[in-house]
Amino acid sequence: MLGATPLGDGVVEFRVWAPNARSVSVLGQELERADDGIFSGRARAAPEDDYRYLLDDARGWPDPCSRAQPDGVRGPSRIVDPGTFDIRPGPSLHLDDLVLYELHVGTFSPAGTFDGAIPRLAPLREAGITAVELMPVATFPGDRGWGYDGLYTWAPHAAYGGPDGLARFVDAAHAADLAVVLDVVYNHVGPGSEALEAFGPYFTDRYETFWGKAIDYSQRPVRDWAIENAEQWVRDYRIDGLRLDATHAVFDDSATHVLRELADRVHAIRRETLVISEMEIGDLRPIEEWGHDAQWEDALHHELHVLLTGEHEGYYDRYGSFEGLKRELERSRPQLVACAQNHDQVGNRAVGDRLTPEQDRLALTTVLFSRATPLVFMGEEYGETRPFQFFTDHVDPAIAEATREGRKREFADWAAFSGDDVPDPQAVETFLASKLEPRPPAAWFRDAVALRGRLPPELEVEIVDDRRVAVRRGPYTLTLDFDAVTAELHGP
Repeated sequence: MLGATPLGDGVVEFRVWAPNARSVSVLGQELERADDGIFSGRARAAPEDDYRYLLDDARGWPDPCSRAQPDGVRGPSRIVDPGTFDIRPGPSLHLDDLVLYELHVGTFSPAGTFDGAIPRLAPLREAGITAVELMPVATFPGDRGWGYDGLYTWAPHAAYGGPDGLARFVDAAHAADLAVVLDVVYNHVGPGSEALEAFGPYFTDRYETFWGKAIDYSQRPVRDWAIENAEQWVRDYRIDGLRLDATHAVFDDSATHVLRELADRVHAIRRETLVISEMEIGDLRPIEEWGHDAQWEDALHHELHVLLTGEHEGYYDRYGSFEGLKRELERSRPQLVACAQNHDQVGNRAVGDRLTPEQDRLALTTVLFSRATPLVFMGEEYGETRPFQFFTDHVDPAIAEATREGRKREFADWAAFSGDDVPDPQAVETFLASKLEPRPPAAWFRDAVALRGRLPPELEVEIVDDRRVAVRRGPYTLTLDFDAVTAELHGP
């Protein structure tokens, strides 16, 4: 494996891909170079020791496959022994009874840590949630952020509690009979990518992504950088599923796509591990070609959102008809993950505002009544009204200012906002405004989740009139009234 692997008796094996370097040393030990540009060797060291790789006797750099960055992206790497984790096995996962709950560790509790989230796990399970889905926890610049700008993808974020905190969280979730799905990002890395480029050509200019340089998966060691990371989460932390971010921006012309290989190797560790992809609407490669178990499908969300709000700007322009809602409900199935809200559809709005509780109740009830695998965004179970805003904590002042200005430009053409209306993503107040004010799950939510387990697979949709739709599953009929903003259930 790449990275630092404790062997016991005060010996650690180091392996790093550094084809740009003539020599690499660590902790005073010169590593041996192989033909593929991988340097390896053993040194006297132990778990909790810090280290950097010295390239060509010049500047020292953290390990691209660092298991821990206790002092952030600019600090040294730390050796981690996953053999010390005490994590019980998780529950078996099946798409047919999967109810996902997406949460952001930093805003889910006052403490904003893995440990701070643990007391709320059992109530979620009691309400019918079967798996929590963590937004990315890999080390990113600063303390606050969504996690999609991770740089050290193998290292659980120190501000959340680091490797030990994640291990405790997963164990506590399993104790509560909850599975854990982890959001991972293999389409780009965040600011500070020069730390990886110092070692080798991790990136390519043959492709472009919206967020940063495209990763070069034509390089075998780069493929292993991503795939071994996925294996780490499943093997060492007993993570029960992975949600792969923006897979349309993972470019690979190899005979076997890197994300197909990733799924095969993860399933080889534990077959029941779920691999779920975020993909552009209508592109079914993850479930049809790459062997993934499910993928996000936002079209149902878009139809519901426009019907409820009347918004047609941006990508909502072609949605908002009853015919579209009927189509998306009829094509729903467990391999497609649907939602009423999620981090993107709330947080990527200018001020991070949610649907009203009444609107969300209609939308989420519809999703839970559909045949799709439902994803609940944190707070929906009781009608959270606080926003989930876009927040960052970039340590580079130039990146911080570019993020502020980019956020303003993003919404410059939206009628409802001006540049000054957009919260400053770098301000701590923006982060604090996104903290939940939790309450017990509402009775309607518990009932809707419980009903889901009794619904037959058949689904029919009738457009009743110009503001009402009836959805039938066996003896149950759910009538959606978009004027009254209600979802009424009729049945035995």
